[in-house]
Amino acid sequence: MAKIYEVSTLLNWMAWTPLTAVFFAVIAVILLSMTVAEVRWPSTERKGLLLISTTRGDRLFIGLLSSAFFHLAVLGLSDWPLYIATVLCVIWVLVLLRWA
Repeated sequence: MAKIYEVSTLLNWMAWTPLTAVFFAVIAVILLSMTVAEVRWPSTERKGLLLISTTRGDRLFIGLLSSAFFHLAVLGLSDWPLYIATVLCVIWVLVLLRWA
């Protein structure tokens, strides 16, 4: 009979905290929802805030990558709490997806 593992046991192989698991789950949900949106409403390239032609997926990738670098800069160069950086990054990604 197969063993049934608790969530904490499944996360121990990489020493994940529950917050890390939530972070990766959110990224997975974002990618899944973007895939569904792309299948249902195919995106077209457009120029906007970034002044380059981008699709919906391009803007998401640019937003996630720039958010990672912004978080690293906040960690290394300031004493801001990370929740402020997270809120600013969520706003940044929403602006990119809407107007870029």
